[in-house]
Amino acid sequence: MRLHNSSQLAAFSKQDDLAYFLRVICSASYRHEPLLAPTQPMLDHYRKEKGGWAEYERQFRALLAERQIETQFSPQLFEPTSVLLCSEATADHCHRRLVLEYLQEHWGNLRIIHL
Repeated sequence: MRLHNSSQLAAFSKQDDLAYFLRVICSASYRHEPLLAPTQPMLDHYRKEKGGWAEYERQFRALLAERQIETQFSPQLFEPTSVLLCSEATADHCHRRLVLEYLQEHWGNLRIIHL
């Protein structure tokens, strides 16, 4: 769900490395889902131009609706357990929270735990 999963800033969480660690450590698989990531201009405006969180949230939720992610994915994809990754330290200002809240509004019965 990250926009950039192979840049040098991704460190050990680069796509191939992360897939390896997930497989070896916990027998889990890795799936990159760009439809769940914000656009680069959206990220740039928020991070580099210091755009407000409320504006970013509004734009990102509109993007999720435009992409109709609730029809692009199935709730079964998230069962029994899925983990969404993001570079933010907490869920307060993170697109993963917005994705899950959006899907919960459309699907219901989605259990969200922020680690």
